[in-house]
Amino acid sequence: MNVLPNLDRAVVATVPATTDPAASSAALLTYLVGFLQRQYRLILAIIAGCLCLGLVYMIATPSSYTATASLIIDTRKNQLFQQQSVLGDIPIDSAAVESQVQILKSETIALAVIRDLHLTEDPEFAGAKGILTSLVEWGGWLFGSDTRRSEFDTLRRTAESFANRLTVRRVGLTYIIDISFRSLSPDRAAQIANAVADAYVVDQLDAKYTATKRASAWLQDRIKELRDQASSAERAVVAFKAANNIVESGGRLMNEQQLAELNSELVAANSKVSDAKARLDRIQAVLLSDTPDTTVDATVTDTLNNQVVTKLRSQYLELATREADWSARYGRNHLAAVNLRNQMQGIRVAIMDELRRLAETYKSDLEIAKQRQASVEKQLSQTVSASQATNQAQVSLRDLESSSQSYRALYDNFLQRYMESVQQQSFPITEARIITQASRPLKPSAPKLSFVLAIAGAAGMLLGLAVARLRDLSDHVFRTTDEIESILNADCVAILPRIEPQRNALQIAAAPRGPRTIERDGSLYWHVVNEPFSRFTESVRSIRIAADLAIRSSSGKIIGFTSSLPNEGKSTVATGFAELLALSGARTILIDGDLRNPSLTRGLAPNAEDGLMEVLSGRDLSQLVWKDPASGLEFLPAVIGARTAHTSEILGSAAMKSLVDDLRKRYDYVVVDLSPLAPVVDVRTTTQLIDSYVFVVEWGRTKIDVVQHALNVASNLREHILGVVLNKADLKQMSRYGYHGYYKNEYYRRYGYSE
Repeated sequence: MNVLPNLDRAVVATVPATTDPAASSAALLTYLVGFLQRQYRLILAIIAGCLCLGLVYMIATPSSYTATASLIIDTRKNQLFQQQSVLGDIPIDSAAVESQVQILKSETIALAVIRDLHLTEDPEFAGAKGILTSLVEWGGWLFGSDTRRSEFDTLRRTAESFANRLTVRRVGLTYIIDISFRSLSPDRAAQIANAVADAYVVDQLDAKYTATKRASAWLQDRIKELRDQASSAERAVVAFKAANNIVESGGRLMNEQQLAELNSELVAANSKVSDAKARLDRIQAVLLSDTPDTTVDATVTDTLNNQVVTKLRSQYLELATREADWSARYGRNHLAAVNLRNQMQGIRVAIMDELRRLAETYKSDLEIAKQRQASVEKQLSQTVSASQATNQAQVSLRDLESSSQSYRALYDNFLQRYMESVQQQSFPITEARIITQASRPLKPSAPKLSFVLAIAGAAGMLLGLAVARLRDLSDHVFRTTDEIESILNADCVAILPRIEPQRNALQIAAAPRGPRTIERDGSLYWHVVNEPFSRFTESVRSIRIAADLAIRSSSGKIIGFTSSLPNEGKSTVATGFAELLALSGARTILIDGDLRNPSLTRGLAPNAEDGLMEVLSGRDLSQLVWKDPASGLEFLPAVIGARTAHTSEILGSAAMKSLVDDLRKRYDYVVVDLSPLAPVVDVRTTTQLIDSYVFVVEWGRTKIDVVQHALNVASNLREHILGVVLNKADLKQMSRYGYHGYYKNEYYRRYGYSE
């Protein structure tokens, strides 16, 4: 079986098998009440000790004062004389504020304050040298070993003390940060708190100035590099234009302007060709006409402006008028009319000659226009070819120009930023500003009596409960009958209270006294006889009842008493049980069966010279039995002259079996005080002799695992256990283990029982 923890054993012992939550809660409450009843003295002692330590701490600890300064991370910072920051403005959020808190706690701020206020010379921070430290340093110097503190050690010690006294926290979710410093001096506390705030502001300014200075130096180098890159890119553009004959005028390339002009000239040339061809076609149509009047009446553009044709036409019209007049007067065949018609024919011929001359002129103009058209088309074709080559070159040119423009833009931008950084070096501004200066505190902040006592009391309570719980868990002993029944699966037939020897008890005289008469004294063996109305005697009676019930169920009347370890009281219980049987009139014999350590013989018959070993050797039993004349109890001692190694074989021998069978016939009860189970194996050989066993367990002392191991080894004995006796019980403390005062003395006093 496994050893159960106390809580589990308490639950097993107090709660039957049920799934009722109320029953489980009641069992847990019962265990807690019992636990506090068992361990309250220890818990109160630890709490009192912790409170005393708290008071000692209050007396020994000097008063300290805490001063607090407040600053804010202002998001509405002044931008006077500033453009956008060179490093860029990071939005202030919770993480940024927490970062500033860590900066305030940093060693950089601490060392700055320590140096400004010379805290390394202050004994409160650097630590005052005690007598022992001074002697050690002096001894080291005397023997050539420098054990004095170095400047670095002093600075590190001061920084560590400074950090332990500094508290920086953010106020809620605001941008406000409280800086608290604790010191033995109220003025010193306020001075250092303000110094930390000032050092933080100065550190921020220095950080921005340093960053701006570094940025300016970097920008200066970068500007020089960008200027060289921009110049190289612009020179590359100019060289490329010269190499590819790319000339611009008025923002446009020359070949583009030439192409536009040639295109316009080509349109004009095409128009002239068309006009010249139209005029030539018209005049040729006139010349090919056979009608006389057509020659005279036909009109082309140039005939209207030709004076010869105009004059001839006027003459022709005048002659035609005169011919018509003469023909009308004198007839068509009149000589004057015929002369006029001849003159008109001559004029028509002249007009035709003039028209032919104009036709040749139109033909010449058409040829000239065609030549001009061809010339313009040729120039346009050449220009288009050159433009295509230029367009291909412009792709590379655009890349070069884009690169040049980018370098130039970067150069201008960095130049502007450089000028801004130069300005910012002259006007550094930080986001943090102090809103509350630390003032001299009026009362100490630590130590506080109520707080120290509360902490000490709470710590004492927790420590007391922990120690009490550990003590309870380590208590792997039997405390209740329920534990015996649940763990050992055996009935607890009696709970025997702890009793003390009574040296002044009344001795009963018996006359006449024989040579083997047991003499009574005030020892525990005779407590049942001397105190018949005690609670111990009443509990022994419960063992007899269990034995009588066992005899009725044919379990036998040979009863052996044993335990797991020595000094658990089995011999006392066996003697009291036997005396109680004898006082009731039953024929009873008590046998000391512990052949290894016959303590019962030393207590009842210390002068015995013969006993069990001689009976087994064949001597008469009646000549070796000792007797109590008052109760009639007979006792067979065990006298061992020398240490015997084979006691188990003696108890398991045929002679022992024969003796027990003989005693079974002579006596009503045979009580055998056996050796313990754990140290020796003698009891295991008696299972064929003993009808039933009474197993004695000492309350609060016998270990559970020891009993389990002893019974597991002697498995045959377990089957014949009459019951378990819980001996030496403290009845006052049993109520703390789940008995709720069932064994209080007032319940027994009403029936005349004593302690």
